[in-house]
Amino acid sequence: MELNNIQQYLLREIADIDGEITGAYNIRSDSMSIGRQSTENVEIVSKTGVSGMDIFIKPDTVGESVHIPVVMTQSGLKETVYNDFFIGDNADIEIVAGCGIDNCGNHDSQHDGIHRFYVGKNAKVKYVEKHFGSGEGAGKRILNPVTEVYMEEGSTCEMEMVQIKGVDDTSRKTVAELKAGAKLIVRERLMTHGVQRALSDYAVNLNGEGANADVVSRGVARDDSYQKLDLKIVGNAACKGHTECDSIIMDNGKILAVPALEANDVDASLVHEAAIGKIAGDQIIKLMTLGLTEAEAEEQIINGFLR
Repeated sequence: MELNNIQQYLLREIADIDGEITGAYNIRSDSMSIGRQSTENVEIVSKTGVSGMDIFIKPDTVGESVHIPVVMTQSGLKETVYNDFFIGDNADIEIVAGCGIDNCGNHDSQHDGIHRFYVGKNAKVKYVEKHFGSGEGAGKRILNPVTEVYMEEGSTCEMEMVQIKGVDDTSRKTVAELKAGAKLIVRERLMTHGVQRALSDYAVNLNGEGANADVVSRGVARDDSYQKLDLKIVGNAACKGHTECDSIIMDNGKILAVPALEANDVDASLVHEAAIGKIAGDQIIKLMTLGLTEAEAEEQIINGFLR
């Protein structure tokens, strides 16, 4: 692959790609695949009829990775992509996705990605999705990811969902269905500034005995930005579910957290925690005594909070 400076910059930000990629990958830039590689255990196949891919991970595959980042550099480009992942029984795989938009024009650029995961029995998946925007144009950078996770018995899925900066408008929807003994771990980190808007909607259904979900969202709303989090866990069996919504509000930012727990089984154990507040003054003062300015102290606290 030959990448220009902007493509290289975006790939470093969203997928930590800097040089040669090992393992299976597909690099998408401005609605085209510019590089693809399958391996003996991971096959990447283009869909027919719609834009996107089917990714097949063989059963018992251990220690491999799949990179499927998307970058956009053309102002005004809008696309919808469908990617389906079929993870075989007993596999242990890392999937690195993410989208970076550099918009230097006056027209909105938008990427809508629909990712569906079919996780086999006793399989383990780590999924990392980072979103990032850059460019000085007046056009917006819009990202609307949809993530669907269907988990078989005894499977584990760990998801890291990160919006770094520069995304003007995002609507994030995550749906999960867990069978007996399945475990879902989600860590969402989100920062907005300016007049950015970010909506996150989670619906997690614990359908089998021993299913377990732990969903934690942390957000920082700066300037005049707005965040809304809808987080619902439904216990349909003897299961455990935990949600946590922690947010820092700054300047004229606005945050709305809408937690929901629904128990449809007497042995469903569901817990929710939520907190929204500003940075404590004593934290800033403590760091300023170490030589930091007030602005530097705030940044240190935010970075630690979102880590």
